[in-house]
This record gives sequence, C-alpha cells and structure tokens, in this order.
Amino acid sequence: MPQRRACRVLNQPLSTQRYKPSIREDEPLLVRSILELVAEFPRFGYRRITRLLRNDGWRVNAKRIYRLWRQEGLKVPQKKQKRRRLGSSMGGIVRRKAEYKNHVWSVDFIFDRTTNGRSLKTLVVIDEHTRECLALEVGRRFTSDQFIELLADLIASRGVPKFIRSDNGPEFISRRVRQFLEKIEIGTSYIEPGSPWQNGYVESFNSRFRDECLACEEFTTVAEARAVIGRWRRTYNHRRPHGSLGGLTPAEFATRCAASTPVAALPTFQQHNNADLLTQPVPS
Repeated sequence: MPQRRACRVLNQPLSTQRYKPSIREDEPLLVRSILELVAEFPRFGYRRITRLLRNDGWRVNAKRIYRLWRQEGLKVPQKKQKRRRLGSSMGGIVRRKAEYKNHVWSVDFIFDRTTNGRSLKTLVVIDEHTRECLALEVGRRFTSDQFIELLADLIASRGVPKFIRSDNGPEFISRRVRQFLEKIEIGTSYIEPGSPWQNGYVESFNSRFRDECLACEEFTTVAEARAVIGRWRRTYNHRRPHGSLGGLTPAEFATRCAASTPVAALPTFQQHNNADLLTQPVPS
C-alpha cells in the first residue's frame, strides 16, 4: 500500500510520517557533558544537571536536558520519603530559626566503616542560614577537647556564632565544652533526646552526604576517607546548586549575606589562647 494512502486511512499527517529529526551540531558535546556530570554527581536529577551546565556556560533549558536524559536512559533511583514530625523543644529549628549568617551552627556525627570493618566517625558542622558545610572532620573517635579545638579554628577564621545547635551527645554536653562556649558567649541550643527532626538542617545535610558520598565510596584508610570527603565538601560548597537557595551554591549565597558577627566581638575571643582554654581546670 502506498504511504500516502496508508496515512490517509490512519488519519495521520503525511508530514509527521516523513519527518526526520535534525540533530544540532552541539548535541554530541552536550551529551558528553551531561554524562560527565552524571558520573561526578550520580544522585543528581536532570534539573540540577541543567543548573550545573548553565554554570559551565551552556545556554540550555530543562526540557532539552530532559529529552537527552531520557534518550540516554538516565534515571535517579527514587528514595522513600520519611515521615516528618514537628518537635516541641525550645532548641529545635522551629522555635529558634537561623536568620542570618553565623546565627546558628549545627553539629552532629555521622558514621561509616572502612573496608576492614573498623568504624569511621565524621563530625559535621554547618551554617544553618547559608547551608555551608564548615567542617567534615574524619577520625576513629572524637573527644570534647577535639571538638573545642575545631570550634576554636572555625571561630578564628569565620567569626563567632550566636548559637550552636546539637543533640545531647557526650561530646557536645560535656562540662569543658559548655565552659568554653560560655567564655566566648556562645549560646547552646540542645534538642530533646530522641528528636532528630528538631535539628532538621544538619539531618538533611547528613542525608545528602551519605547519599552522594558515603554510599558511593569505599574507604580503606582514614587518610583516604579524609581526602575524598574533603574533596566532596569543597564540591558541595562551591559547585552543588542548592534548591532552597534558589539554585545558588552555599558559597555563592554566603557572599551575598552581610557579616553577622560584629568586628568588635572578635578581639575579645582572640585575647584567649586556644591552648589556655583547653588546659584551664574545670571547676568541680
């Protein structure tokens, strides 16, 4: 049967039947760029890949990337949505919400293992307002003194936060930590025991960190874990677009925020030597 007659019987336009799609000259290069980004960020969907491509100079829209995404058979596995509940503690994110840069820092631990089965413990510190990851310290174990040393380094380079939010872990509620924070006038915001949703920003970060880094890598040594996790932290802060920040990276958003710590407040802290703070006796 002639093609023209078959189209008339099926009520299909002849132009549609004879249409041959044209491939743009830049499409092979664009597909290669998409695949490279997918290899680097395997948990990203086509919308976030589109943002990364635009940051790299491509003038593309999400619909075109979605078409190429489907054409290449790319897919991000769906994750189960956790049921979220509202906490009632005064230290939770609902009652005390970060309003500016360096207002509230959140701290938490996340755990993994090296290939020989030994545990890895990562100390996470984020700025709740800018979503920046300020530190990802990796080790086998952490003490309250190591936590104080890390805070002292961060404060010296970034400024003094108003509050530090955490759970009731022994490293966070120890007398030495509370004495250190009181000395430099940093408030504590402890959540209720067994209520991780009250520290939702750092829990959300931990989910992304595990999904995009820990679940994709196997570490043989602590040194290897530090190198890989440190590289992922820099990528998170400077390359990864953040949906709640309007597609900006945390570092880009932070540069647009006014400094929250008064300049006059820093010399007060700098008068104290970090070693002196760690060696001062704790009153019984």
